[in-house]
Amino acid sequence: MSGVDYARYLGVEVGENCRILTSNFGSEPWLIKIGNKVTVTSGVRIITHDGATWLMEDEKGRREYFARVVIGNNVFLGLNSIIMPGVKIESNSIIAAGSVVTKSVPSGYIVGGNPAKIIGKTEDYRNKVLKEYISKSEMDHKKSFKDRILEVVSEDFKPFLNA
Repeated sequence: MSGVDYARYLGVEVGENCRILTSNFGSEPWLIKIGNKVTVTSGVRIITHDGATWLMEDEKGRREYFARVVIGNNVFLGLNSIIMPGVKIESNSIIAAGSVVTKSVPSGYIVGGNPAKIIGKTEDYRNKVLKEYISKSEMDHKKSFKDRILEVVSEDFKPFLNA
């Protein structure tokens, strides 16, 4: 069963042309809506309730909080990111690996960090990728995957963090 089929089986509303590489849809998967052309990478967790309310109790009993999560079209959720309850990620957005998304993300932005903050615009990243990165059609597909990648791998490293 594919990741998309499994998500739908759980009750997640999933659009067309999606790649889903996680199975972490929490205890209320029917509260999650995923648009078209969305990638949900490995380790992503989408949470639809606040478990800490378990601690809050009075004569009326324990409190509960549930909220929907909506992901627009053309969105990429990076490795091991966490999407918190009540978050809406609008279309054409990128969530960086390891991000904890506690607030909604407007269309066309890249967010990253814990808690996630806006770190760029999707359109700027798109322009850079189209200008600087090799296309699949430019790669030599007669070679093995490993040899093909070794031929085009970048030898540049990221700049150092400021001390």
